[in-house]
Formats: sequence, C-alpha cells, structure tokens
Amino acid sequence: MKLPVTVIGGYLGAGKTTLINHLLRNANGLRLAVLVNEFGELAIDEDLIEAVDDSLISISGGCVCCAFGNDMIGALEDIRDAEPGFNHVLLEASGVALPGSIMTTVSLVHGLRPDATVVLADAEQIRRNANNKFLSDTIQHQLEQADSLLVTKADLITSEQLADVTKWLKSRVPLARIIPVERGQVPLDAIIGALPLPARGIPPSNSPHSDFASAVLRPDGPVDAEALAEKLAADPTVTRAKGYVSQGNRLALIHVVGNRHAVEEAEGKHEIGVVCIGLKHEFSSQRIEDLAVQSMSAALVHKEASA
Repeated sequence: MKLPVTVIGGYLGAGKTTLINHLLRNANGLRLAVLVNEFGELAIDEDLIEAVDDSLISISGGCVCCAFGNDMIGALEDIRDAEPGFNHVLLEASGVALPGSIMTTVSLVHGLRPDATVVLADAEQIRRNANNKFLSDTIQHQLEQADSLLVTKADLITSEQLADVTKWLKSRVPLARIIPVERGQVPLDAIIGALPLPARGIPPSNSPHSDFASAVLRPDGPVDAEALAEKLAADPTVTRAKGYVSQGNRLALIHVVGNRHAVEEAEGKHEIGVVCIGLKHEFSSQRIEDLAVQSMSAALVHKEASA
C-alpha cells in the first residue's frame, strides 16, 4: 500500500508549527515522518525530541523530523524506504510556497500517495494579508489549493468575527472544508485520515470536548465503492472519510478529504468500516448511513446490469 503524504501550507505565522507539534503529541501510536525544508523553520517542542542527528530529529513515539534542503524527492524516497516503515508523512510547506505544487511533486514519487493538502489561515490576519497587493496572489492561490482549510487562532477573536471571516473564506474558496482551530488542537484523524477502527484500538474522535463528531459505516453487503466515495466527497458536512468496504470478492479502500475522493483496491484482510468525520454542529450520522444504503443499492444495480 502506498505511503500517504499530507502537505501543510499557509502563510507565515499561520500556526503550522503549532499544528505539527500537536499532531506529534497525539499520534496515537502512528509513526509519523515530518519533512521540512530547514530545521530552523520548524521548532519541535524540546520535550518531544529524543535525539538529533545532522538531518534528522528522532521524536518520541517512533516519529521523525527530516530536513530535506533542496532534495525533497530524495528525502521522500528515504522516508518511503525506511525500516521500520512509517504510517504517514507530514510535509510542511514554507510560508510563501504553493502547497498544490508540492503535492504535484509528491504524486510523481513511486510508492507515495497524496492524501490531503491542508492550508492554515490566521483568523486575525488572513483578510489583511489577502488585501496586501504584494501578498494577495500568493494568499489566494494557497487558499484555492486547500482540501481542508484550518482557521487558526480562532480563540483570539469573537464568535461574531469568526463567523464573518468564515463567511469571507467560503466566498473565496467555496469547495474547501473550513475548520476553526484553537491552539492547533484538531484531531489527528481529521487531518491525516487515520483508520481509528477497533482493530487499531483507537476510537474515532467523539470526545465530548471535541468540535468533531464521527460515524463508522459498516455496510452488511457489497457496495459500489466509487459511488459511496463520490457521495461522501459531495457532502459538505464530511471533513474526512477513510476505510474499507466489500465489493463482493474483493475489498476497496476509500479515501475522502474535502471534496476530493479516491478508491483503490485493498491488499490483505481488513475489517469492514469507513470512518466519517465532520464538525459536530453540522454532521449527521443518519445522513451518512443513508449514503451507505444508497451505495449498496448502486452495487446491486451494477451487478444486475453486468449479469
């Protein structure tokens, strides 16, 4: 199975380092590899660091931070080939970089799979930056390339101001999933699409203190995986979805991030289940269940048409 890569972008000061440190602290047993152009750009919290080598920082929990300089592809290949292997790669873009261009490069590396482009927008500064004639093009392109758009430092403005900036962002990037974030605290599985199925011993993000809700779809028969993935991606309340479904005599792995989806044939044996995650105030587990039923019907129609 290909190693998934998430690109984390956003303008200078948007909170990328805070987010990455939070994800490393809450990796839930996953081995994460963090790639950054230069170590000086990413201040890993000291208490997470176990050892420092020339181009590598070993982090508690089996995670690493790697500086790639001008050889991003080489660093990605090294991470891909590492033993023991990693579960996910977080690639931090510089504050003025276009994360979509970085993700295009990732897609060219054999054995890697683009998972999501996550862009951070400072709730206090994003509109001011976007109106700066020297920054506006860069800011707009960064926002447009987001699958998930995190509105950071939401705790530093009023609820009315947050609603106003969210409305403004939706007008600029109507297809992105917009998520308000305080102090970089967002569930791991909402960012990197982990598989928190019972087999992993990790429950979905349904903490009473979380702004997220989740549902695990467990279809009791074959489904049309493509149809289900497409419907989940089209649902504006679904932030992430990932998991395995049966297509009769084979399994498929569904990935959904924002309005983008992918389906690939799964290798080996896996527990059936698709974890769907969204913001608590708008997420409906019943609607998600209905989508699964529709995909089962679509699979039946497809089977009859092929007979």
